[in-house]
Amino acid sequence: MMAKAPIQVLPTAAEAAGLDRISRELRFRLVRMSHRARTPHLGSALSCVDILVALYWTVLRLEAARPEDPDRDRFILSKGHAATALYATLARRGFFPEAWLDAFAQPGSPLAEQPAPRCAPGVELATGSLGHGLPVGVGMALAARLQKRDFRVYTCLSDGECNEGTVWEAALFAPAQKLDRLAVVVDYNKWQATGRSDEIMALPPLREKWAAFGWSATEVDGHDIAALSRVLGKVPDGSGKPVAVIAHTIKGKGVSFMEDDNNWHYRIPKEPEVEAAGKELGLRSVTRE
Repeated sequence: MMAKAPIQVLPTAAEAAGLDRISRELRFRLVRMSHRARTPHLGSALSCVDILVALYWTVLRLEAARPEDPDRDRFILSKGHAATALYATLARRGFFPEAWLDAFAQPGSPLAEQPAPRCAPGVELATGSLGHGLPVGVGMALAARLQKRDFRVYTCLSDGECNEGTVWEAALFAPAQKLDRLAVVVDYNKWQATGRSDEIMALPPLREKWAAFGWSATEVDGHDIAALSRVLGKVPDGSGKPVAVIAHTIKGKGVSFMEDDNNWHYRIPKEPEVEAAGKELGLRSVTRE
């Protein structure tokens, strides 16, 4: 199959406003899911919402009606503890009924607290044990080349995940193989479970580290959907290298009392906090459905 030029859809001003509302609706959904299921990692899920919106609404070439299409673009949420963000996004895009979200993390639900193997349409990989999403993504990109397919592979990592040696082994292999249809997005929210990412490990300068490993590396505001669309839509970018996007984000983004507060790595919102989050996000509360 002949490789096609990447499709890049940049949102108009009106579309950008619509995507902002989608981000706010998804964030409120995540808060409600955490409250209902009594599950943690809400701050980590909130930080990557805009990345997912940019990918699923403007960049990825895939169809909800054909989740197994061999020519679809692949997306791996390697930071599986933020699974609610992926589930809510896939449901909103029609991969499965939104009613499934109400049973998140409940016995018998296909939506486990962290993604299980092929648990739902659109979920490409079981993740949660950090450091494995990128190596598998590298394998997918290499398989695309061997099969002469032109799909692209995007993997979202947490900044804390960059502590893992498997990430850097894969980061060395991909440029050596010139896997230019592979992209990494680092959700750089500056926090890990127990402290500041940059204090636990010497991550900075993170963009320069990826560039030194042979990637076409850039930085972007991870909450600017138009900027994310512009950068992620240019894969491959003509450099012959895999692409690394360091997305500067805020943990707990969208809810002022959660933003940059690492207590929300494990805290579960109470009903009044769900109500307050909905008010801030400009959405009516539905906690009493």
